Amino acid sequence: MASGPHSKSGGAQSGPDMDFSKFFAEMKLPALPDMESFMAASRKNMETLSAANRVALEGAQAVARRHMEMVQSSMAELTEAMQALANSDAPQAKAAKQAELLKQAYQHAVAHMKELSDLIQQSNAEALGLLNRRFAEAMDEVKALAEKGK
Repeated sequence: MASGPHSKSGGAQSGPDMDFSKFFAEMKLPALPDMESFMAASRKNMETLSAANRVALEGAQAVARRHMEMVQSSMAELTEAMQALANSDAPQAKAAKQAELLKQAYQHAVAHMKELSDLIQQSNAEALGLLNRRFAEAMDEVKALAEKGK
């Protein structure tokens, strides 16, 4: 068996001095587009993927920020509620106040979950929109190349 960068096992040159871009550009396969079109499409795909990732990251950051604001707000409300309960004298007044505070806490929790869910959904929809638009463009490019090859 021959060894080394220029072995004759496959008939093709495979060494450090081989220019792969020239090799692939000279290939005349009917199903493959020219390399410039292929590289441009790949570049667009990567740019779109990068943009979608950026949108998703910004959405996650917005959700985290808003969640932190909600936690801080809830802690302030809890502190006020505890002070109000401590100032109530009659047991019936305390029980009524506790029921009211529990109802408010539940309503706030549901509203906060809905708000966070909406933020996540909006971010996901925007990122998915970018990917869907690029996919449609890519299919148009494939169609144009197929018609060009006829």
